[in-house]
Amino acid sequence: MSSLQLKQISSLIEKHEEEILSDWMRSQRGGSVFGGAMPKEGDLKEQSRALLRSLKEAMAKAASIDITTPEWETVRENLAATSRSNARDGASPTETATAIFSLKQPVFIKLAAELGSNPKELSEQIWSFSALLDKLGLYTAEVYQKSREQVIARQQQEMMELSTPVVELWRGILALPLIGTLDSQRTQVVMENLLQKIADTGAPIAIIDITGVPTVDTLVAQHLIKTISAARLMGADCIISGIRPQIAQTIVHLGVALGDVLTKSTLADAFAIALKRTGLAIATNHSA
Repeated sequence: MSSLQLKQISSLIEKHEEEILSDWMRSQRGGSVFGGAMPKEGDLKEQSRALLRSLKEAMAKAASIDITTPEWETVRENLAATSRSNARDGASPTETATAIFSLKQPVFIKLAAELGSNPKELSEQIWSFSALLDKLGLYTAEVYQKSREQVIARQQQEMMELSTPVVELWRGILALPLIGTLDSQRTQVVMENLLQKIADTGAPIAIIDITGVPTVDTLVAQHLIKTISAARLMGADCIISGIRPQIAQTIVHLGVALGDVLTKSTLADAFAIALKRTGLAIATNHSA
């Protein structure tokens, strides 16, 4: 699509902007575009007007339909805002792209009225504008996908942080209960949370409870050792609790060396050892 063609369509939109906007709004309100996820009337009109205006201005100064160039920046911004807004309203990426594609018909009608006497030029203009809107519609799908990926990544990060709480069982004794698979990314969160808690409390002992870890392989053991080593550099000794018979056999079978790390079968046993190391003990009240 040449610069001259872009300018011609821009002038056409400038000349019939309100009519095109009205026809486009009517197309979008039709059941074949949004289905049951129709954006609010005011939002839809505002988005459509902003997009049509930015499209008109971009076509007036752009040299091609390469929408990655600076001339199309405002159009990209409006497309991204529309995609995110529609997603919040429950619209799918297909529905948003279809809404963009629905601008073709109102513009085609005006092109036909202007260039009806020149079929060759009319077909070229229609083809070029169609190719441009195809690019814009696909761009909204890309923005939607990236937005969803960002939301999912943020939710995963929040879930990891929530699933690795560090609690203070007693003064100077921390506990880190682990549940689920321990991979490299989660290990980093575990280590950061534990080290921060050690720094905040000055606790000399941390219990890492793996009762909720389904399996322990070489990689998981290495992650545990890294966490324990980091804690020691902060001045805290670690006790691993939750060593079930199956896990003990697996560790021996794999030949994983936990070094001089103290291990216990239950969190209660580990807590009792931690109390002794801090000079405390649990006493039975015989008078009760």
